[in-house]
Amino acid sequence: MLPERVGYVPPCWAHWLHHVPHVSLRFQAVDDTFRPQDEDYQQSLLFLACVAAAGLGLTLLALAVYLSCLCCCRTEDEEDETKKPNSCCVTWTAVTAGLLCCVAVGVGFYGNSETNDGVYQLTYSLYNANHTLAGVENLVTGTVGSMQSGLKAHLSRLDEIFATRQDFVQTLQFTQKMSDNVVKQLLGLPDWQQTKVNLATLAERAAFIEYYRWLTYMLILILDLVVCLAACLGLAKQSRCLLTTMMVFGVLILILSWASLGADLATAVGVSDFCVSPDKFIMNQTKDVISYNIVQYYLLCSQTLSNPFQQFSLQSLTVFQRSLTTMQVQVQGLLQFAVPLFPTAKRDLMSIQHLLNSSETSLHQLTALLDCRGLNKDYLDALMGVCYDGVEGMLYLCVFSLLAAAAFCTMLCAIPRAWRQITTRQRGYDDVEEEDPFNLRTQRVTPQQPHQGDHGNLHTFCSYNSSMGSQISLHPAAAPPTSNTPVTEYMNQSAVFGGTPRYENVPLIGRGSPPPSPCRNRYSPSMRATYLSMTEDQMRHFGEDFRA
Repeated sequence: MLPERVGYVPPCWAHWLHHVPHVSLRFQAVDDTFRPQDEDYQQSLLFLACVAAAGLGLTLLALAVYLSCLCCCRTEDEEDETKKPNSCCVTWTAVTAGLLCCVAVGVGFYGNSETNDGVYQLTYSLYNANHTLAGVENLVTGTVGSMQSGLKAHLSRLDEIFATRQDFVQTLQFTQKMSDNVVKQLLGLPDWQQTKVNLATLAERAAFIEYYRWLTYMLILILDLVVCLAACLGLAKQSRCLLTTMMVFGVLILILSWASLGADLATAVGVSDFCVSPDKFIMNQTKDVISYNIVQYYLLCSQTLSNPFQQFSLQSLTVFQRSLTTMQVQVQGLLQFAVPLFPTAKRDLMSIQHLLNSSETSLHQLTALLDCRGLNKDYLDALMGVCYDGVEGMLYLCVFSLLAAAAFCTMLCAIPRAWRQITTRQRGYDDVEEEDPFNLRTQRVTPQQPHQGDHGNLHTFCSYNSSMGSQISLHPAAAPPTSNTPVTEYMNQSAVFGGTPRYENVPLIGRGSPPPSPCRNRYSPSMRATYLSMTEDQMRHFGEDFRA
């Protein structure tokens, strides 16, 4: 059993998601241990995505039932609804949908940024760890190469030079033995490439997937915001074409929201299963190629754990240091005693001494790289990025998906009602125009009939003001006799139009007058009464004075 970790504690939301029931597609309970290669575990994550798909199906079914009821059902008093449409419900529903959409987009932007930060920290830590392991590999390869090729060549030449001195030859043989021992210890270090996991490749793949995930969510967020604003514009403008288009996009966004919810939920649960016990998963992945003590040393880096490379059971670095020290002592002795006798050996001995000094420098660098603090820091940074920022961002994205689904469900409920009210109001306006005595279309279709006898066409007061040049050539026909509308008929018409005898709202009954023109509001009722009481000659003189 692994000892307690000091530097990392799984977040609370990782524990919550870890305890989500893991059920396979055959509705059987599955162990919640993170096992991405296991088929049953993969099915348990796929089951969570299927739950979101079921939620989408229920939502679409509820919307279909609602729209069917809205199309089939009619209110009890359709006439009252036509005259006084109740738009308060639609207005507040649209406001609620807009607020939900804005909140959802804000939460989505924050969650997308948090997830991106977590994955970036993961890839940065993986690159650092890969750089450390690559440095170890390069130092080991370089030291082994120099020992096997460079040192061996120098010792061969010195063996020929010292052929007459057996004691010097034995010293060279002892140095060669120490060199072979160093190579053996270096080759005994763990080969990280045997784990079949290239950290650089893993980091590049994670960065590639994260880039397109981030870009996809940015497009979804922008699409949500644009569709929401366009739907509000369509409601304000009462544009049925725009509302129809936004309803289609609303259904599309509803599908995208539930799909993203399923993907985010399954990913968050899987990552949380890893975050609860990451050491156990890494131990299982490396148990066949790297010693348990070495992996535990790097994962925990506890003060209670000693460096496995300096233990008696695994003395690679210790033997390396001792062998180098012994060889340096031997070479120093040959420089002191053999060079005076064999001056030609000085060059090779100096080269060997330089090689041993370089190997000692490599040893110190190797010792620093193999220390647990560097790799453990990268490991903890990766865990903090994935399990804290990454999973937290995914939870915010799940909340965004739910809020967006709720917002567009509300919008899809409000748009048909708004459509219906727009149609109802337009029908009501058409009815009023057909019955309105001032309706210009009616006047154009049905010419006005004279009320008494043969009356000539009277020019309206406004027509004299329309064009100065055209009025000069106008000569009315025979002067029609003036007639006064009976008071009772006028009052009856006044009662029809609200009980107030306003000339601009009452048809001029019996006077043979044309329908009110668009410029009628420019003149007061007294001016119109004066005009209506004029004879033809008075009207002509009034028009000439008016033009003057």
